[in-house]
Amino acid sequence: MHLRGILPALTSVALCTVLAGCSTPIAVRPASATAEAAPDRTVPDDPAAAVDAALAGLDRRAEVAQLFVASVALDDLGDAEALVAQGVGGVFLAGRSTAPATGLAATTARWQEHAPGPGLWIAADQEGGAVQTLKGEGFERLPTAAEQGALPAERLAGLADGLGQDLSSAGVNLNLAPVADVVPAGTEEGNEPIGAFGRQYAGTGPEVAEDAATVADGLAAHGVVPTFKQFPGLGLVQGNTDTSAGVVDPVTDAGGEQVTAFAEALARTSADGFVMTSSATYPRIDPENQAAFSRTVVTDLLRDRLGFDGVVISDDLANAAAVRDLPVGQRATRFLAAGGTLVLSCDGDLVPEMVEAVLARAEADPGFADVVDAAVRTALTAKAEAGLLG
Repeated sequence: MHLRGILPALTSVALCTVLAGCSTPIAVRPASATAEAAPDRTVPDDPAAAVDAALAGLDRRAEVAQLFVASVALDDLGDAEALVAQGVGGVFLAGRSTAPATGLAATTARWQEHAPGPGLWIAADQEGGAVQTLKGEGFERLPTAAEQGALPAERLAGLADGLGQDLSSAGVNLNLAPVADVVPAGTEEGNEPIGAFGRQYAGTGPEVAEDAATVADGLAAHGVVPTFKQFPGLGLVQGNTDTSAGVVDPVTDAGGEQVTAFAEALARTSADGFVMTSSATYPRIDPENQAAFSRTVVTDLLRDRLGFDGVVISDDLANAAAVRDLPVGQRATRFLAAGGTLVLSCDGDLVPEMVEAVLARAEADPGFADVVDAAVRTALTAKAEAGLLG
């Protein structure tokens, strides 16, 4: 688990103090008794040595390419071949598909075989309800997170275990879930990105943290890396950053329930999960920058105060309305400068421009070059731990 420790004001005891039934029947498979069902993966005994060996085989451009997860449309998977050939760190399956898991498994295996460097992250948005990318044979239909959160603990664990098994069987090793945002009860309809779709597990931080950790553990049991999103929380905003610019949360501060829910979820899970940043602005944390571009949010709060030292992935920095006014290259360089690790681009055609911008700034700015070096090592360490360097 990539959590070094919680800020002094949020020790495990303090967190407990601060964080002081479905209408439709849901069929849930029983949880596996152990993680034995995880796929065969070559996880090195010495991840640091494996990272050093991987770096020895990468030139500077190839290193930087590892910091990008690029989108490919599920209705035209042929586009992924070109992305894979560029040496990107991962491929994000965008859209919706009713293709069977077996067919997708053959496709993702081919991508992995042809990846010119380390193995690929194969990512999907598999939350439930309206946000379920893969719906074909071999993928159980998932209820909304709000319905999942109403399940008894053992049934939620069973659902999460089945989710991990389904994704793993298709070669998907990174899920952009669970949502760890807290939408207070009674405010759901006014919360466009999360509550309006029932994407929240519950209305309080402790409940959300417990459920998100359960889902993360179920994914990890089958070799699928979970992603807690969207830090420092979208549960109190009104607009959706995908479709609106200038989305602001005027309430959340560094010790607010949105933030402590993430801290508690990370502390509860045994999974080596990622954290996705929001593209909203949080004036009580950093009034000058959107979270994805804020060193105060990503480094000072998430990394230093909450102690998270794993992979930080952005929300979409290509098509989202929240970032469209910013030059394409700056979206990548500012995210990495803030302390981020993986840039998610839902337009694969923009990735070369982003890579060039990172290379150019790193060449001109030794301090930024050091930041890139650290991000590459973090990204490859996560791949080593996921068995993607062997």
